[in-house]
Amino acid sequence: MIRNLLRSDKAGDDGSVMPLLTEKTIAGLHDFVIKEALQPFSPSGGRAIDLGAGSGALALRLRSLGWDVQAADINASQYQADVPFVRVDLNEPDFAARLGERAFSLVTSVEVIEHVESPIGFLRNVARLLRPNGIALITTPNVDNIPARLKFLLRGRIRMMDQLSDPTHISPIFWDLLTRLYLPQGGLRLVTHLLYPPRGHKVTRKRYTWIFRPLALLLAGDSLSGDNHVMALRLAQPS
Repeated sequence: MIRNLLRSDKAGDDGSVMPLLTEKTIAGLHDFVIKEALQPFSPSGGRAIDLGAGSGALALRLRSLGWDVQAADINASQYQADVPFVRVDLNEPDFAARLGERAFSLVTSVEVIEHVESPIGFLRNVARLLRPNGIALITTPNVDNIPARLKFLLRGRIRMMDQLSDPTHISPIFWDLLTRLYLPQGGLRLVTHLLYPPRGHKVTRKRYTWIFRPLALLLAGDSLSGDNHVMALRLAQPS
């Protein structure tokens, strides 16, 4: 189950000191997104927006890397960073118009899309926010991995979406539907797909993991491990 975790590092990526802010993600996910998804595919600098910013922990990280960051979330009471913030409901069908269409070189959204009522509508707005050569980094729980398949087979429940998980998880993102339908309809294309953690799981009891390796030889799909999808996206047809 995803827990609220406190940052343990006191220094930013540029050596500056950052406050300790709550990260409502699996431990290490923010670091993974920065190091494995952002830095290889997009240089620092330019305007960035963090959708579903929470406490502002990721927004601070982005600013320390040289981005001109804006944070956006519906809940202003949890926000603690000294980065510009705008209150916005990401379920609004045209929230991009409020934030600035074609205004951002980077859009980040860590563990957010599963909370919205219309994932396709959310992706369309992400596309509208991006500049022609911009990049979007989106993560979401992996409901296609072996633990999730076993849980659904044995209990009829979706892992990380059931009664033990965050009650605001309402839209499970299945990889086939995402890549075959959601992204094209949202006006986005996949640049890279990573899994976190790359080889294993952080939210599965270790005594059950012995069965995953033989099952991986029998089941189809490229998302059998990892608790989270990490995606880098660009506009399908840059203008």
